[in-house]
Amino acid sequence: MIICIDIGNTNIKYAIFDGDAVKFSFRVATDLKRTSDEYGVQLVSMLGINGLSPRDVTGGIFSSVVPSLDYTIDHMCRVYFGFAPKQIAPGLKTGLRMRADNAREVGADRIVNNVSALRTYGDARPIIVVDFGTATTFNILSGGEFVGGVIAPGIKGSLDSLVSGTAKLPRVEIEAPPSVIATNTVTNMQAGIVFGFAGLVEYIVKKIKRELKTEDVLTVATGGFSEVMARETKCIDVIDKMLTLNGLKYLYELNESEEKRK
Repeated sequence: MIICIDIGNTNIKYAIFDGDAVKFSFRVATDLKRTSDEYGVQLVSMLGINGLSPRDVTGGIFSSVVPSLDYTIDHMCRVYFGFAPKQIAPGLKTGLRMRADNAREVGADRIVNNVSALRTYGDARPIIVVDFGTATTFNILSGGEFVGGVIAPGIKGSLDSLVSGTAKLPRVEIEAPPSVIATNTVTNMQAGIVFGFAGLVEYIVKKIKRELKTEDVLTVATGGFSEVMARETKCIDVIDKMLTLNGLKYLYELNESEEKRK
């Protein structure tokens, strides 16, 4: 079995794979103050709850957009599982062609999502991968390569900014209200956040298709708010909540086979 870890600004997502099957997956809050021992004990506990032990996990890989946690997670794997995990970083084979001014600036999570999307959905037509995470990112794939993208504010971060920057607005659940013409503070805020971001997604996808000069584009949504947004837009074709973790699994296997051939 292998472990795949996606370290994001808000959450860390874990998945244990036994071959192609996901034994279980879960997420925890990203905490820069937590030590490798704290992460290790937490992970070992989750393994035990699911009937597994650290000895069952023989390898792992992680992607990270939080550099200060890279050593923490690497050290956790070495101490609690006895292996050095692979990391999505320069030097790791991905097979992804990138048309970017500086490929090193492209986030590890975006690279993994792009590789996963191409492997899962093919390159017969362009793909837009929309990740509703801490930031809302749009990755555009055409002809089997990453041709560019868009980074917009995240849904939760926008709501947090609204709440923290005002004296009387409450924290609300991120869900669509019954009507865009809202009649109380909570539904006013929900309408602004959910329908506002739905409009953002619709317009950006429309602009991307116009620049690609085709309407035959597959739009794949992933991330925590992908289901909420997919219900409010017509441009999202597929929801794939496991896109990143499945991509990590594929890249682990790709690089393992490369190492064995050497």
